Amino acid sequence: MKKKIYFLSDVHLGSAYHRKHVNKDESVSLASKGIDIDHYAELKVEQKLCRWLDMVKQDAKAIYLLGDIFDYWFEYKNVVPRGYTRFLGKIAEITDSSIEVHFFIGNHDIWLTDYLQNECGMIIHREALTTELLGKKFFLAHGDGLGDDSRSFKLLRKLFHSSICRIPFAAIHPRWTVGFAHWWSNHNRSTGEMPDYMGEDKEHLVLYAKEELKTKTDINFFIFGHRHIMLDLMLSQSGRIVILGDWLRYFSYGVWDGENFVLDVYEE
Repeated sequence: MKKKIYFLSDVHLGSAYHRKHVNKDESVSLASKGIDIDHYAELKVEQKLCRWLDMVKQDAKAIYLLGDIFDYWFEYKNVVPRGYTRFLGKIAEITDSSIEVHFFIGNHDIWLTDYLQNECGMIIHREALTTELLGKKFFLAHGDGLGDDSRSFKLLRKLFHSSICRIPFAAIHPRWTVGFAHWWSNHNRSTGEMPDYMGEDKEHLVLYAKEELKTKTDINFFIFGHRHIMLDLMLSQSGRIVILGDWLRYFSYGVWDGENFVLDVYEE
């Protein structure tokens, strides 16, 4: 069986946005039974993600998770966030079978140390990666901070990536930090965090890839998450950019078999 490389990003496990996948009749029924709708919606998405992993492990050479798999993730010295047991167990099962799973930090799941690596077997990437996959050269990154010159965004990103800022944050009880993190995420999303495709001349990641191609002409694929859009665009005769969409709206993913790259939607 031909081995393939799979790519996925922006699942945002733990996000209240997943509630949108629960229809009105389901909501009424759940409420009448005293079932938490957000937890129910989150569980459905996590179970669907595990079914996707079961599907791709049949012919996967490697799986690349390009950031924001969690809506919020913060590892204390001896404690990790509750939940995600099905997903983390499935990842451990896959890595135990000698399939590589690469995890790139995003702007929502920056704060990790060694738990996902030691307990789940994932290969952690804190920076962009240029690598050869099945005969072609790939540039892989979540995408936040690339090509975006906004001062406010740069300042916020610097704070989030600061090891010094992490120390006092870790000293605050999780009952406050977790609630604040989810409020921040949902607030930003409700005020328009996911604009539609802005065009080739305005998309930061497209402009960034074009600039990189001026000096790195051997890169065949730029693969990003972050923007929550599905985009597959040729930038040159041999250079191509793919933005993977998300699992908030599309349930999309990418797959490379050495000859063809396909941006697809997981439908059961």
